[in-house]
Amino acid sequence: MDVRPARPARFRVIVLAAVFAALQLANVTGRDSPDSKNYLSYALSLGGAGKHDAASLTIDYVCAGRASLARRDQSVDVLRFHAPSPTRRVFEECRSEQWRGVSKRLRAGQTSGHTVPFMSARFMRIFEARPGYPALLAPFVTVLGVKWGVWTSSVLVTVGGGVLAFLVLRTLRAPTVAALTGQALFYVLPCGTTAMRPMTEGLLLDLTLAALWGCALALEGRARAGSLLVGGSLAALFTVKHSQALFLGLCLTGACAVIGVRHGSARRPLRGLTPPLRVVGAVAAGAVVVTVLAARALRYPSESESLQDLLTGHFAVPDRTRPWPEFLHLEADFWVEWLRRELWEPFALAALAAGAWGVGRQRPDFAVLLLAGALTGVLNQAGHPDITIYGDRLIVLVWVLPVVGLPLLLEQALRPRARGLDAVPGPLRTDTRVTR
Repeated sequence: MDVRPARPARFRVIVLAAVFAALQLANVTGRDSPDSKNYLSYALSLGGAGKHDAASLTIDYVCAGRASLARRDQSVDVLRFHAPSPTRRVFEECRSEQWRGVSKRLRAGQTSGHTVPFMSARFMRIFEARPGYPALLAPFVTVLGVKWGVWTSSVLVTVGGGVLAFLVLRTLRAPTVAALTGQALFYVLPCGTTAMRPMTEGLLLDLTLAALWGCALALEGRARAGSLLVGGSLAALFTVKHSQALFLGLCLTGACAVIGVRHGSARRPLRGLTPPLRVVGAVAAGAVVVTVLAARALRYPSESESLQDLLTGHFAVPDRTRPWPEFLHLEADFWVEWLRRELWEPFALAALAAGAWGVGRQRPDFAVLLLAGALTGVLNQAGHPDITIYGDRLIVLVWVLPVVGLPLLLEQALRPRARGLDAVPGPLRTDTRVTR
């Protein structure tokens, strides 16, 4: 089956992406998080900048963003909106603060690696193990400069996520209107906002959706294309954030096993899988093994190091002597507080439930795979149970569930209208064996 959009559908995809990109001009700066400067300095280093130049460009970008936000906040402050602009003061104070720490560490000899030493060498090793996003960012900041290079790369990553959502839905034989709804949902839900920030989360969303697209292709019987997409996505994820590659590989392997048990038996789950899904399951399982071995061979920070980073506030205090009991205590408290906050404003829980219902009702086999992709967001958050981390970015991958599931929930209402709008020919199917 050819899932490439027909010309009218392709035009709508481009228009939707262009409208989203134009709206992002409202916030060109001020989107960075504390981690953004580490990735940006890495990208500048890949482009040939020395430590001092990379530090100067990164600090200026971060401080310009802070100054812009300060000015905007002041302009709507009921007591200070008529006061002089704080832009210059905030910029200079930020610049002085950032250079103070960087200069001290550079003088102390912390000059190895690609990143500028904004924090201790032990903490910066975490970012040295994530070259994927800086490698993507490097050509943009080299050609367009830091400000517009960061913005343009973020727009393209986010636009790509929406297009991938469209392709996943079209591969599942959803009408064009439903697929366009999925693209729009990616842009307007928190996944779009988070993907626009100069961090790894946008790429994590894109690569997870690419892997899910491969799974959808496998359900359609296209083993080669599906396995290549899944394997390529997991390989790319390793360069962006290797723990996420491990999570997705484990979850997709488990999902294939669940589908096998559903159609076969617990003793012989492989009999319940079509050959393409067997290949996808084998690729995902192989990726888990390769990820673990490669991370050890490259001496990437281990889970115990990540645990100490969490519990010591980025190594600001001595290591914990009993980290695991403290971690489990924090984990339990975190999820209680997280659930309390979500019940206070239950939009996210409602969207997740509706998405799960939609995909489970219309595409039960793919529902298992989609839930596996969403589960990686929960695992990522569980590995970092810190309620103060910048927004809900760590759990953002759960939003792939409503992005794909909600359009499928609306599919029955949309399908009569979609008959003249490039509906995919052929039966609407949940997998290669079952037709409705």
